[in-house]
Amino acid sequence: MSTRNRLLLALLAAIPLAATAQQPILFHNATLIDGTGAPPRPHTDILVRDGLIVAVTSAASHPASGVTVVDCTGKAVIPGLISAHSHLGLLQDNAAASPDAYTLPNVTASLNQFERYGVTTIVSLGLNKDLVYTLRSQQRQGQLGGATILTAGRGIGTPGGAPPFDLPPDQVDRPRTAAEARADVDRFAQLHTDIVKVWVDPLHGKMPEMSSDIYASVIDEAHADHLHVAAHEYALEDARQLVSDGVDVLAHSVRDQPVDDAFIRSMLQHHTWYIPTLALDEAFYIYATDPAIMRSEFFRQAAGPQLLAKLEAPGYRSNTLAAADTAQHQKDEAMARHNLKVFYDAGVSVAFGTDSGAVPGRIPGFSEHRELEDLVTAGLTPLQALTIATGDTGKLIHILDPTLNVGLISPGYSADLIVLTANPLADIRNTRRITAIYHRGKLIPNPAPQD
Repeated sequence: MSTRNRLLLALLAAIPLAATAQQPILFHNATLIDGTGAPPRPHTDILVRDGLIVAVTSAASHPASGVTVVDCTGKAVIPGLISAHSHLGLLQDNAAASPDAYTLPNVTASLNQFERYGVTTIVSLGLNKDLVYTLRSQQRQGQLGGATILTAGRGIGTPGGAPPFDLPPDQVDRPRTAAEARADVDRFAQLHTDIVKVWVDPLHGKMPEMSSDIYASVIDEAHADHLHVAAHEYALEDARQLVSDGVDVLAHSVRDQPVDDAFIRSMLQHHTWYIPTLALDEAFYIYATDPAIMRSEFFRQAAGPQLLAKLEAPGYRSNTLAAADTAQHQKDEAMARHNLKVFYDAGVSVAFGTDSGAVPGRIPGFSEHRELEDLVTAGLTPLQALTIATGDTGKLIHILDPTLNVGLISPGYSADLIVLTANPLADIRNTRRITAIYHRGKLIPNPAPQD
């Protein structure tokens, strides 16, 4: 028996007998991109047992008996993607906003779609009904599939302002005083929310903006309750004040102007996370300016027939191109890409998210693969983009819930794996060449069609 096989058998023998009902899985002879940012490792074996990664070693010439072998010769294996900014239950059939969309069938359909596209963990960053806590509990007990949920619960918006959605009062809180805001945060703490969300944005002067005493009170109370805070923001001056007040995550790019050195230093000093959501603005116009995106089955299955009917309707393209808001969205996206690259090069902690599920066009599953492409267009390498979407964002997830170890292919981490038929470091679009997805060690049926 080879030394390599003796090691595998020793690792298996070390697993308690009570945990040996499920046969181990060996992903054999893969090219491993492990989420750490390290160069790819060819000819690698990954041993999985009971939903966890047990060992990562050089490939054996003859795999040990007693394991289910998945032959990954000629294939790349990457960690499951993580979206730290997505939404659930805001849209019906991905196509239309509805105050009645937060239902069990609709939310679970979104979770399953994320998972089918290799997005194995999400943060539903606000606008949730309390149903989300039940679903999160069911997942932790192994009773519900789909992407692993973390949640900001309802979140805290502004009366008459952001978020600008027609939502029932049990889906977002809109406090009018600092005392009311603190009470809202305390309720979130009692429900064990994973993070608190605030919206700080006048939406180009169209709506009232949350006052600084409200969001400062939210941050202070959340920290007293041992919770982190993420802020929806747009303008540099708002972001500057939020970071000074101690916000933990900026949930969107600064898009009104270039960030300056003083703000970069403040982000670094406060250890503030930054989620660029580059796919946010382009979703308003990209299907009109680049309709070829809609041809692939990878896109069409994610979009669904109702959204496709809207995007392919006569007049959609011309109306979108002529809309006054389109030029502003294009300008905002260009600024977002610029600021992302500046922050990344400066060493600011960048996490991955898309705002998928918030409005039609930001599509669960598809938008995450599009975001990878956008990160590369902004100047990052494919390896840097993948590392943000896996290992780096996994660090943020672990901060929010220390029981979750996701984002790396490393012993002790959740066995969330995507098997690809092509190398994503040669072309980031190859993350769409999915042949298999495993979430917590379980093969996910009916993965997204290859692009």
